[in-house]
Amino acid sequence: MKSALFIIALSIWLAACNKEAAPPAKTVRPALTEVVGNRVADQGREYSAEIRARHEPMLGFRTGGKIIERKVYAGTRVKAGEVLARLDPSDAIQKTNAAEAQYRLALSDVKRYRELRKRGFVSQAALDAKEAALKSLGAEANLARNQSDYTVLRADRDGVIEAVLADAGQVVAAGQPVMKLGVSGETEAAFSIPEDQFSAFHVGDEARVAVGDLPALKGHIRELSLSSDPQSRTYAARVAFDDPMNRIALGMSARVNFKAADKASLLIPLSAIYQQGKQAAVWIVSDGKRVTLREVQVSAYRDEGAVISGGLKEGERIVVAGVHRLSEGEIIQPVDGSGK
Repeated sequence: MKSALFIIALSIWLAACNKEAAPPAKTVRPALTEVVGNRVADQGREYSAEIRARHEPMLGFRTGGKIIERKVYAGTRVKAGEVLARLDPSDAIQKTNAAEAQYRLALSDVKRYRELRKRGFVSQAALDAKEAALKSLGAEANLARNQSDYTVLRADRDGVIEAVLADAGQVVAAGQPVMKLGVSGETEAAFSIPEDQFSAFHVGDEARVAVGDLPALKGHIRELSLSSDPQSRTYAARVAFDDPMNRIALGMSARVNFKAADKASLLIPLSAIYQQGKQAAVWIVSDGKRVTLREVQVSAYRDEGAVISGGLKEGERIVVAGVHRLSEGEIIQPVDGSGK
């Protein structure tokens, strides 16, 4: 009897050992997702600007010295040839007088040598040397007279003094900027582009400039700096008006507006981009909660997200976090990250 019970118990135990262990339940990974189109790419950009003259030369004396008089100030409208400032002419006058005295002495010496040459008392070579010395001293006298004229700073064109960089009593070097002149004529809108938006702009891009209550004026980017300002980290740009005859006052505030290059562009979070070498891609969530990697075309990267120009359609759901932990065909538990 005991043998029979032992055999039955042994059979039950062996049968239990032969059964395969049940596989553990597979964990479904939760993933933050978002519907494409919940974020809207901006349809244009607007920047604050200032109306400036197209030509803004820096004016300075062609010789060095001490400024004894400044006749204009910032905002003064000037005419071509008008005196703007003067240097102390004392040194220039003395140099001119000395150079002219040397020239007169050489001239009388040459006249005397010419008479002596006619009489045969001096050689032709001696006369030629005196003639050469006379020409050299004549050039020096002309240069000294020019240096004396250079002590007066004049406006070379009509315009407005935009800035005064030196005042009476200051000693300046030759060529040092003293004033900034805004030349009358064509005007432009000057503005600055943040460094994260610089790649979206090119010379020739169309723009509209609004000045006060005036109708918006058509224009285009004429100048775009390739070097950023070391302080503001922005890039200087200028918009030229398509109508060159406009007469907007210098210094007026303006607004420069650019339309979006592609109105159909979609904006997605930067965290949704899965980079494969040089190719960007995103994880698409299908109805079965299965993810599939798809390549997309990114036209611009901005602080607020990546602008997608191709590869995605509005209404598709994408994974926006943890994209580097997913694998092709994986089933996830979508968690809506749009806040809706």
